Amino acid sequence: MRTVTYFFIFLNLSLAVFEEPAVYPLPFLVTSLVEVLCLLVFFGRLVHFAKVTHRNVFWKDTKNICIMVAILLSLTDLAIYGVLKIYNVNSIRWSRIVRPIFLINFAESRQIRRAFRNIRNTLPEITYVFLLFTFSLLMFSLMALKLFGERNLQTAEGLPYFRNYLEIVFDLYVLVTTANSPDVMMPAFDFSSWYALFFIAFVIVNTYIFMSLFLAVVYNNYKKHLKVKFGEVNCD
Repeated sequence: MRTVTYFFIFLNLSLAVFEEPAVYPLPFLVTSLVEVLCLLVFFGRLVHFAKVTHRNVFWKDTKNICIMVAILLSLTDLAIYGVLKIYNVNSIRWSRIVRPIFLINFAESRQIRRAFRNIRNTLPEITYVFLLFTFSLLMFSLMALKLFGERNLQTAEGLPYFRNYLEIVFDLYVLVTTANSPDVMMPAFDFSSWYALFFIAFVIVNTYIFMSLFLAVVYNNYKKHLKVKFGEVNCD
């Protein structure tokens, strides 16, 4: 039963590869039939679990409620998407985001739920680091707007360079990952090589310091919650 459940969970999650927009597109009828089959298996597994569990226990378990809600949302979205497709109306399968619920909430996924709870318990404790990082990003973006916004610089495509504050925030956020380096700094560097110091300072503060600090806080808090959880299991 566990192997069958995991197989259909994997199959359900894999549909994202074949649904529009897809890597390997398949007809909507094929993907919808596979999804309905998966949902029927999930519903059958839930009914089987309800048969061997006391009614009060079954309905008080939030995992079962989450699975039922996920099945209803998936079927509703599938029906709406199918009707809109018949009338050639473009739409989005928003129910894809609920598919991991099946992986987390089935009784066989105890270890996954434990890891998920540890991540959830870790999030409040990294909020302060995240807020500091956000404040640093916003301040550097404001500095960039003041430094480059009034110099009428242009990108290689001829677009205005660092004149919109929200676009600056996004470009510098991407720079934290170094995905747009050094392209994002070249218009300013071509104007004056001294402007490279701004981007060097930004990368040092946000990429090397804040990201390392962020990773350290996440790791330490996750490890702490994991030790507490294993301690509770051993006591039981």
